[in-house]
Formats: sequence, C-alpha cells, structure tokens
Amino acid sequence: MKRNSGRRSNRSIAIIGTRGYPSYYGGFETAVRKLAPYLVERGWDTVVYGRPGAARVDDPGRDHRVETVETSGLETKSLSTLTFGLTSVIHACVRKPDAVIVMNVANGFWLPLLRLRGIPAVVNVDGIEWERAKWGRLAKFIFRLGAKFTALFGQTLIADSIEIARRWQEDFGRDSVFIPYGGEMPGKLPVVEGFSHRGYVLIVARFVPENSVEEFFEAVPQIAEKFPVVIVGSSGYGGPLDDKAEALSRQFDNVHWLGHVSDDAKLLSLWQHCGSYFHGHSVGGTNPALVQAMACGAPTVARDTVYNREVLGEQGRFTTVEPGEIVSAIVEMMEEPRLQQEASANGLSRAETTYSWETVCGAYEREAGQAVKTRRAFVPS
Repeated sequence: MKRNSGRRSNRSIAIIGTRGYPSYYGGFETAVRKLAPYLVERGWDTVVYGRPGAARVDDPGRDHRVETVETSGLETKSLSTLTFGLTSVIHACVRKPDAVIVMNVANGFWLPLLRLRGIPAVVNVDGIEWERAKWGRLAKFIFRLGAKFTALFGQTLIADSIEIARRWQEDFGRDSVFIPYGGEMPGKLPVVEGFSHRGYVLIVARFVPENSVEEFFEAVPQIAEKFPVVIVGSSGYGGPLDDKAEALSRQFDNVHWLGHVSDDAKLLSLWQHCGSYFHGHSVGGTNPALVQAMACGAPTVARDTVYNREVLGEQGRFTTVEPGEIVSAIVEMMEEPRLQQEASANGLSRAETTYSWETVCGAYEREAGQAVKTRRAFVPS
C-alpha cells in the first residue's frame, strides 16, 4: 500500500460501518469518501471496511493510498449492518489498528470486542434510528439496545447535530462531540440536458417514510401542472414508493424519475440549477443531502423540524408535510425569483461558514488522535 510522501506512518486507523470506499450509497459513504484520503494525507495508515461489490474500484477520484477490506455478511434490509459490522470488527480486532471510527449505533453491539483488544472507538451515532418509521418493532428495539451498548462502550461519541447531542445526553447520559457533515462547493456547472436553470422542482431522497417522500408524491400532480419535477432516489430494495415514482413519471410528461444518481457532477448540477429543492427528511440530525444542496446554492424548502431549522437557520424556508402546504411553498418559491435568490444565498453562506469538509475532516482527525492518546486497555465490568 502506498503511503503519503513516502513516509511510513506510526498511526493506523480503520473505518467500519459503511458499504466501502469509494461508495455513493448514503451520508456515511459520502463522509468516508472525504475523510479517508484526508486521514492518509495527515499521516494515518487508513483502511476502510466494506461489502463485496459495493465500492466503485474504478472510480477516477479514488485515492489508492486508502486500503480497502471487504468482509462477508447477510445482504438483507434488517441484518446487513449487524452482520457486516461484526465481521469487520473481528477483522479489525486481529489487525489491531490504533483507533477505529465506527458508523451507526447498530454496530454498538460489537464495541466490547474492540474494547477487549484495547482499540479506542470513535462512534458516529447518526440519527435516532429507533424512531424511524421504516423499521418494525424488533428493529427499533435492536437499534435502541445498540445505542445503549454504544453509550457504554464507545470511547468518543460523534453527534452530527446539536439536537442529536442533546438527545444522547438526555437519554443515555453521554456527552458527545458535535461534528456535522460537509458540503462540496462546486464551481459553475452546466445545466443537465433537458432542464433549464431555476426551471424545475427537485427532490433527492432515499424512499423511506421519514423522508416525506410519499407526501411529496401526493403533491406532485399539482406541481407538475406548472413546473417540471425531477425525482432522484429509490428505496434500494424496490417497493410501493418506487412503484409510485415510476407511475408518476409515466403519467406526467413533466415528471422525471432518475432513480439513484451516482454521478456526482450530475447530482451537483441538479441541485445548483433547480428552482426549488424539497427536503423532507425528519429524523436524522444534520442531513448530508441538505448540506450539499446548500453548498450548491439550491433554493430549499424544508420540512419544519428541529434538525432542518438547526442547519438552515432563521432565514430558512419551511413547510408542513400536508401535500397542499408542500404545493403552496414550492410554487411560491418557483414563482418568486427574489425568494430563490435569498434562499440560495442563505444556504451558500451557512455551508461555507459551518459545513465545510475541511472543517469536518479536521475535527474527526483531532478526535481520533485524542482517542489514541487517551486509550485505556479496559475490560468491561
């Protein structure tokens, strides 16, 4: 494995809990695409654990100094995180890096193994998974129990929003470090063929209930009477919301379902040039898609939640998820260039000052370094 500037590092770190590097599946994967090369550049021998076939090994943006390890697991909706997390942790315990960054509290069950090996774990707790509508009762119980294990055995906890940090202190009595997600501020990009600058409505979301996709789809027919609607996303496993997106795209010439878009330049362009971006995420703290939309200058209408208000600030524009209210908020944005300009400027300003990848990666590196300095060869009682 190549190492930065020909120097042999005296620090090693493993990243566990994502689909791999480089991957474009979700927020964790986006963070790792930025974080892993940054850690290498800062002198860490860096390995990212992942799943077979989930990473784009031919990606031109891949940093080949980042080592990747694929482990086995069960690729199912309810068991994939747990099983791939377990095999990754076992491999890391054998390898024994100086520190591990763990994504997702479902992997909290395996933190005692790392502790027994004296490996400090910096854990990104993400959102409040046990409150997500997409999970059944058993899955919610498992996530809640995993969170308790995380609170007991994680050396350092990372909260991606101030509200998430408050919840962990309230529910588990654990302090955490606030490190949000970052956004890439692109230069001027060409408009995606077939669309016009500020001429279409955009949604980018995984098709799960807490992202308000169903409510947005109910609003689409009225919106599409006036403006093109671009839908980016899928469930990843098929289902009724995928079927609904396909039906809308067939029923209305003005509706375009693009599925999952892994082409970064295309996705950034869609955000940069849209006339209104609807962000319906409701549960997960600082959402990477919202931060990236802001960094692209997308005029955003967001579901009114404490998390979205934290990110967009007082100048953000918010709506309920009643379909009629969604229609009104989006149409108002589309018909008022002044509102578009104000919303775009607000997002760009906040992305630059608070949600930059340089700041985010630097904070992770500092916490990893501190964890190594203060690690204890402790055994749980």
